[in-house]
Formats: sequence, structure tokens, C-alpha cells
Amino acid sequence: MPAFSLDPSQTAWCAELRDLAAERLRPVADKGEPGHVNRPLVAELGRLGLLERLFTSGAFDLCLMRESLAYACTEAETALALQGLGAHPVHAHGTRAQRERWLPRVAEGIAVAAFALSEPGAGSDAAALELRAEGDAAGEGEGESEGEGESPAAEPDGPARWRLTGEKCWISNAPEADFYTVFARTTPDAGARGVTAFLVPADRPGLTGTGLDMLSPHPIGSLAFDAVPVTADDVLGEPDRGFRVAMGTLNLFRPSVGAFAVGMAQAALDATLAHTAERDAFGGKLRDLQTVAHQVAEMALRTEAARLMVYAAATAYDEKAPDVPGRAAMAKLLATETAQYVVDSAVQLHGARALRHGHLLEHLYREVRAPRIYEGASEVQRGIIAKELYATMEAGQ
Repeated sequence: MPAFSLDPSQTAWCAELRDLAAERLRPVADKGEPGHVNRPLVAELGRLGLLERLFTSGAFDLCLMRESLAYACTEAETALALQGLGAHPVHAHGTRAQRERWLPRVAEGIAVAAFALSEPGAGSDAAALELRAEGDAAGEGEGESEGEGESPAAEPDGPARWRLTGEKCWISNAPEADFYTVFARTTPDAGARGVTAFLVPADRPGLTGTGLDMLSPHPIGSLAFDAVPVTADDVLGEPDRGFRVAMGTLNLFRPSVGAFAVGMAQAALDATLAHTAERDAFGGKLRDLQTVAHQVAEMALRTEAARLMVYAAATAYDEKAPDVPGRAAMAKLLATETAQYVVDSAVQLHGARALRHGHLLEHLYREVRAPRIYEGASEVQRGIIAKELYATMEAGQ
């Protein structure tokens, strides 16, 4: 598939997704409470079959979905992306029992997933995780919890092999998710080599959380682990190999974060084209001013360049190219920085009206800032790009 063009069926699908986002998903999104999981919206994504495509499509289709949904309904895009981010490690590394228990419920929009990697002291430096998975001597403490409610499955099915103790922070969908992909340190002082990925249901004893009031309206919170029991059946992949699970997931989703950004940039660009074509100013229209016309041209140029970079990175992922980490980092970096520039320029050209609460650009201005930080800040992406460049140079010597 050429990375620089869409075939007619893909173009039609993107148009259909934009229509669905505007007509079916936007009304449900508007009824949600900022900062909380919008379960009716997640369920609607499931009814439309979009969540199931998270597990049947490649990176390119994921990018098309995220870009198209973001254009008309950023809340729907984010709800879809967070389901994929939290559940992809189960899809890619889970046991048959784990997949059969959780993936159908995720696809139907019944179960909400979350990806729990970041910590108060380990955000950009993901290998510096401090959440401890300590060995549980002969299942000591098993069955001691007397949690309230109808949750007989709160305790793990088998004897606890580890107890998770520590904190996670800036976790999307926390503390309202139904299960978490949690990364914890199983081997002290081993850096990235001593991290294990666990599938942790939200009803495990000792797991609590608190929502965080953030600039963007996404559901984000912190998690506290107080000797949370996990077993060998909860491991995703292999013990001490969890960092690979995390990085593999991020290599898939980083280009699609770029697609999210491109969708927002395109929405801001189109709003600006309409506004500058209609707005009277200085005896003509805003578009007649050369400074305005050149600004709009620059916005379009950067948006299209970012889109092509995203498509190229997604195609490389689907084709299992060796340079996926570098391409994914480039795509996320360029697209998120571009979207910030385009949305900011759109606000400037719209003037004070764009700052009113409820205006499309006021919404996008709040939404566009976070992607430059999450799933690896822009500075982290530059570090990855440089590392891959030097590794390629040295391999060729």
C-alpha cells in the first residue's frame, strides 16, 4: 500500500466515519461528564463495530479511524484509543483465558480498559518504574480481604505469587476502568529488564484510585496499590519481559496519536478556511490579506506533511519494517507539534470568538496540548529518533 495515498474504499470509509462521529457519537459525547468515562459512548463505539476493529485491523486502519473520529468528535476518538491502548497488550500477549475473558467485552463496549505505565516519579523515564511486585510467600495473606459488594472474583483464582505495592499516576480511564494493564518491577535494580506486565482486574483487593482534574476533559486518575495480589495467570507475556509489552504497544499507538493530532489539525484548518472566506475585514474578506492567506497555506502544508509521516509510519508497522520505533517517534513528534501550531494559528485568525467556551477551537485548544506529553513527550521522541539513527549508522559500519 502506498503510504502517500488512499484508495477509493478507504476514502469512503473515512467519510463514513466522520459522518458517524458527527451524527451518532457527538450527541452521546455531549451528554458525558468531563473527567469521567462515558460508558454510553464506549458502548456506542461497540455497537458500531469500531472497537472490534482494534483487534482485526492494522496500524494504518487504526490511524484512519483515529484521524476521522477526531475530526468530528475528539471524545469518541479518545474513548476508542484508550480501549485499544489498555487492551492491546491482552490481545498481543495475553493467554487464551485472558483474551477470552476480556477482549469480547472490550469489543462490545461493556468492559473499559486502561494502560497503567506512568508513575509520579517515572513518566518519561518508563524504565525507572518503582511499583513493586514482591514475592508472596506461599500465598501469605490469601483470602484475608473481606471486600464489600457482590465480588467473589475479587481475589485471584489461584494463590498470589506477587503483591503489587506502589502508585501509578496520569492513567487514562483510571480509576473507573474495569481492568488495567499494569507494569511493575519484579527484579530490583534491573532497569527495563526487570519489569513485568500484569492484567489486573479493578476489583482486586488493595487497588484504589482517585480521579484527577485535568486541562483536557479526558478521564485520568491515579492508582494506589496496597499489596494487590496477582498470580502467574495474570502475567502478560513473560516475567521480567514486560518492558517489551509496553514498547510494542507504544510503537503501534504512537503513529495513531499522530493521526489523532492530524484530525484535530484538519478540523481547525477547515474552520479557518470557512471563517477567513466569510469574515469581512479592511474592505474585503480576511482571505484577501496576504498575511492571512500565507498563514492558512502554512497550516495546510504542515498538516499534510504530518499526515504523510503518520501514514508512512503506520505502513512501516504493518509491513514489519525494522525502523518502526524511529518512524513511530517521528510521526508522533511531527504530528502533535504540528497540531499545536495549526490550532493555535486558527485561534489567532478567529480572534476572541475562538476563546469562548463551547467554540470548536476553544475545545481543540484544550485537547491539542496533552498529546505532546502522553505516550512519550516530544523530547522523548527526539531521543528515540537520535538513538535509532546512531544505531543504524553503527550497524552499517
